[in-house]
Amino acid sequence: MSIRMMGLFCVLLGGLLVAPVKAGDSSVIGLEALPELADMAQSGLLLLDHQGRVIKVKDAQKAFVPASTTKLVTAFLALSHWGEQHRFKTDFFVRKLGDGHQHDSKTMLYVKGYGDPFLISEELTEAVRQIKHRLFSEGIKSIDGIVLDTGYFANSLVLPGTGHSDNPYDAIPSAIAANFNTLFLRKDNGRVLSAEEQTPLTPLARTLGQHKVKDELRFNTGDDPKTGQRYFAELLATLLRQQGVQVGQTIDWGEVDSQWPRLYRHYNQHTLADIVRPMMRYSTNFIANQLALMLSVEFYGEPATERKVALMYAEQLAKHFNWNGALIEEGAGLSRQNRLTPQQLVEVLEVFRPWKHLLPEVEEKVFAKSGSLIGVSALAGYIEHRQDWLPFVLMINQQVPYYHYRNKVALTLSKSLAGNDGD
Repeated sequence: MSIRMMGLFCVLLGGLLVAPVKAGDSSVIGLEALPELADMAQSGLLLLDHQGRVIKVKDAQKAFVPASTTKLVTAFLALSHWGEQHRFKTDFFVRKLGDGHQHDSKTMLYVKGYGDPFLISEELTEAVRQIKHRLFSEGIKSIDGIVLDTGYFANSLVLPGTGHSDNPYDAIPSAIAANFNTLFLRKDNGRVLSAEEQTPLTPLARTLGQHKVKDELRFNTGDDPKTGQRYFAELLATLLRQQGVQVGQTIDWGEVDSQWPRLYRHYNQHTLADIVRPMMRYSTNFIANQLALMLSVEFYGEPATERKVALMYAEQLAKHFNWNGALIEEGAGLSRQNRLTPQQLVEVLEVFRPWKHLLPEVEEKVFAKSGSLIGVSALAGYIEHRQDWLPFVLMINQQVPYYHYRNKVALTLSKSLAGNDGD
């Protein structure tokens, strides 16, 4: 069937023109310049023109493991729900604990976390300035410790596909986390030091660094969520001390009463768009899964759980796309149980157009999100052509000739479009 004839069979789905590729269709169209891809049994490709007509296709209705191209789905759901300018929050309270006698009472700073994925050191420094101002205005110059309310996410939360390495991409989610639940440390003559000027060293960081760091290393805080949460509290305490607030050594976990007057609500200075952009460029799994967990709370209430995340994807994808056979278990693309087709990802790209500027330019005029697991290579995004942004999806679930093969495919697609300009 010619491309022109295929265009006549385009169907309207949710106001979008989508390609007429039948389930089980293994036809290959327009891949003369990509013979290796045409011969790959476990590969799929779909490229549409500006009117939604098929230009190139291979197994577009076949389900593949999408790897990190899953983040396109997560980003779409987050942006469509909250909006590009949304800012995430963290709440702070001050409470006096004890029997009412001044010499026995303790003044504690409570922190209620809601999963903000971008509480980096600079952000916490700004929050500390505001907290200090409010403490001092109430005549409070010292606090005895910090209490963390982490109940927004379930305890011992383990999302499918989560790894157990020290690598930053295996950082676990948490309702309260600093610096993506990672540490960046170095050693100088055996002394552990922070490798970031903006991040002071804490006792826990020093202890972890002694065991893990040889020269310089960024690593995650481990499998126990309380380790990362303790690091957050220590970093917060250290920054408060730098601002002149006396802080005791106590770190504890507790629950904030909804009736308590709030000392300060911190809204992250970075918008959702500011957060999605690096998530796409650096494929930050921590950000993606924080977004997925927070979305699950939006729809089903706290605490966030693995089951609520899977349910959220199933119901929201049915609502937005009426898909059959799609499966998303978590937000980052770590699970090998995730399944999407090139057709489905193209449909995501069609509705993602208002936020296409958040994707990195991986090659000239190719703006896309990549995906990699062992035996999985994917790329999904847009090729800029004649002032149009043409959606394309490449999904390969087998060994590829070399790591950047997917980029070569995208460049070949782009050049083929340019070569047809005179037709």
